[in-house]
Amino acid sequence: MPDTIPVDSVGLITPQVAHFDTPLVLACGQTLPNYQLVYETYGELNADASNAILICHALSGDHHAAGYHSMEDRKPGWWDSAIGPGKPIDTNHFFVISLNNLGGCSGSTGPTTVNPATGKVWGAEFPMVTVEDWVETQARFADRFGIQTFAAIVGGSLGGMQVLDWSVRYPERLQAAAIIASAPKLSTQNIAFNEVARQSIRRDPQFHDGQYIEQDTIPTNGLGLARMLGHITYLSDDSMGNKFGRQMRHDTYQYNYEVEFEVESYLRYQGEAFTKRFDANTYMLMTKALDYFDPAAREDGDLAKVLSKAQCEFLLVSFTTDWRFSPARSEEIVDALIRSGKHVSYTKIEAIEGHDAFLFPIPRYMNALRGFLSRVAKRLPKENA
Repeated sequence: MPDTIPVDSVGLITPQVAHFDTPLVLACGQTLPNYQLVYETYGELNADASNAILICHALSGDHHAAGYHSMEDRKPGWWDSAIGPGKPIDTNHFFVISLNNLGGCSGSTGPTTVNPATGKVWGAEFPMVTVEDWVETQARFADRFGIQTFAAIVGGSLGGMQVLDWSVRYPERLQAAAIIASAPKLSTQNIAFNEVARQSIRRDPQFHDGQYIEQDTIPTNGLGLARMLGHITYLSDDSMGNKFGRQMRHDTYQYNYEVEFEVESYLRYQGEAFTKRFDANTYMLMTKALDYFDPAAREDGDLAKVLSKAQCEFLLVSFTTDWRFSPARSEEIVDALIRSGKHVSYTKIEAIEGHDAFLFPIPRYMNALRGFLSRVAKRLPKENA
């Protein structure tokens, strides 16, 4: 944490909780009689509620996208580089909302919260949720604020899938969509990575069929391995090579299975740190939501036909070294939008960071997002433009 809050920061933020008593019928067929969503907001909502931007988070993200919770915080929210006064998502103009998705582990109703029907923590009994379910809860949340139409909805990776679904599920409720480092559906290889991660968790002896909280334990080995695997896929060979190379802990080989290369130490640290902030059931649930997402299936695989319902303008961004959600996957969306006659801008950013590049303040990337949202801001009432 800096000694003083930067002038382009949203500052100290307190998360809030929205409770919903209207039952939610999920895509899996089960119903939640009530639920809550934890959220943060940055900036001010204008008089006609036309300047709102929704931020959709990725797999391991949450509601804390920008600013600080206290002066003791080690670092700001996960997308602080993009959100704030004068930044690409400019809180001088926009009212920015960031939610922790249903099924999350940062306060929203999910596997770590109590099932009111049993009085026990949901654990593995929490029902499957999908991207479509998240979009439905986000729309209900917008209703709570009187937001009929979002100025823009923005998301990277799994967040980008939510943006894509918004554009066809509620086409009249957003004016602009920014889909970053995402895909219209997972590749077979990505589904396979997710299954290996889930099996790592399920085969941990401390998993206890997902009821590990009742057993007062955590499947740290399995969750840590899942995170290590995922982290490798989020980085590029170049970024890992530049950061670690074949740098070693010792001058000579030790000929054992302890840490010898610095990259081994890094991955072990990432896995261990993740187990202290994230829930294993939530990780499994969100990877399944990724697997299930396939809006083109509604129209026999014709993505252009699905996207013909959209009414907003689009920005698509991809990164050259992202092999988990490669530029070709973004270009599938771009091509479908063009075939359906939509207004779309696309930029492929040179970056060594791999899939995680969408979290970094890469100048050309930030400028593309800034330019897109500046056009959106110009359409706002004068007091916000």
